[in-house]
Amino acid sequence: MKLLTYTVGKVSRIGALSGECVVDLNYAYAEYLKGAKGEKAVKKLADERMPPNMISFLDMGDRALAAAKSALDYVRKLEKEGKTVALRKAKIICDVDSVRLEAPIPRPRKNVFCLGLNYAKHAAEGGQPIPKDPVFFTKPPTVVIGPYDDIVYPKATEKLDYEVEFAFIMGKKDKYISKEKALDHVAGYAVFNDVSARDLQFKHLQWFKGKGCDTFGPMGPYLVTKDDVPDPHNLWIRCRVNGEVRQDSNTSDLIFKIPQIVEVLSAGMTLEPGDIIATGTPSGVGQGFKPPRLLKVGDTVESEIERLGCMRNAVKAE
Repeated sequence: MKLLTYTVGKVSRIGALSGECVVDLNYAYAEYLKGAKGEKAVKKLADERMPPNMISFLDMGDRALAAAKSALDYVRKLEKEGKTVALRKAKIICDVDSVRLEAPIPRPRKNVFCLGLNYAKHAAEGGQPIPKDPVFFTKPPTVVIGPYDDIVYPKATEKLDYEVEFAFIMGKKDKYISKEKALDHVAGYAVFNDVSARDLQFKHLQWFKGKGCDTFGPMGPYLVTKDDVPDPHNLWIRCRVNGEVRQDSNTSDLIFKIPQIVEVLSAGMTLEPGDIIATGTPSGVGQGFKPPRLLKVGDTVESEIERLGCMRNAVKAE
């Protein structure tokens, strides 16, 4: 499933993509309960089993995923029976172009976990040795924006850069997770852009400040569940600036893959449903060119990963 968070008016909802339509999972599940079980007073039960925000949904684990699948399958059945108009009238489905897609997790409950230097060619373009252990840093929750929102070029920097990244989202709460069980704890995957202020990054000798400005974490357009991605370690990953391909690689080139990342990160640290882990960027970042080819106000950045979708973010002045 392609799970998403979207806004209609000023109300935020969670849904799933079905063709060119968004299915409201809460409304769809209520309809499913009426159709499958004949229940009349189903709203309370639907709210309990299909909460309106992604973190609460992920907190419920496999039960919520199973409920979402049942609701989605039921809506598709009704569509085949010619009941599309009724579904639209009940606000169970709507055109994806008629809503605003947010990041799947608009406000993470903690900092976004990130890895640096996790593609060999990217380490080389920065003159860094290949790390022997994962290099972790974090970005504050306020970096996260939607897949089509504007990246704000802050007055605090003069060197803005892009970094397309493959991210995975945790689905279970645990720590000391073994490599063998790591994927069992993952809910799904998303596209992420680790936007970076290079002058701040180098000035402060650590990465939090240079990568932590507001809007420095476009994410989306969906949270794609594991069943839709047979092999997360074999996906092409690309970034384009104004239509020009700048980064072009494959997640098979990750130095540290999901199992090892989860095992190392969870040692002594509790990971929770909804935690976002961005796995690093391939070569081709703006800073790596000679001379550097950094972002400018007015640029458009497209971040795309096979099976996960494409984000498109314009750069605007603060």
